[in-house]
Amino acid sequence: MSAFEAWLESAWRMKHFRPGEAMPDALVSRSADAHWLDPAMTGNPSRIGVLPEVPSRTMEFYVQELPTGTAGDLQRHRHESVHYVVGGQGHSEIGPRTVSWTRGDLIYTPPWVWHRHYNDGSETVRMLLVENSRLLESLGINERESAGEVSYDEFVTRQR
Repeated sequence: MSAFEAWLESAWRMKHFRPGEAMPDALVSRSADAHWLDPAMTGNPSRIGVLPEVPSRTMEFYVQELPTGTAGDLQRHRHESVHYVVGGQGHSEIGPRTVSWTRGDLIYTPPWVWHRHYNDGSETVRMLLVENSRLLESLGINERESAGEVSYDEFVTRQR
């Protein structure tokens, strides 16, 4: 199929779109089916489970666990992210600001801002993470960067 024929087919599908017929088969994804990533691969000491079976085209979904007394890595990324705190309590460094959170809270991280999440409580923190990274990936502009296991203040001091 030529590029023009592919374009014509895509244009035809847009014009004849039927939502009920275009719905994905899987509309429910179970957190128990998360694919847990090796911390060596992510560079993040927290436990991260990806949910790639969620049929979203623009958002990515993860479950994240922070054991008591631990923190994730200091990182930044081009996409926005929202953590919903399912259980536990802690604080986050988001740029120069420090914010506290607990079960039921939403933590918003703006694009390309250094941030790190900490577990301050006596139980494992569990969070559902939603980010628009698939959208940025489809545009070829997604990027992640880790500074490692340092606080925001330590990182800024090192940069001077």
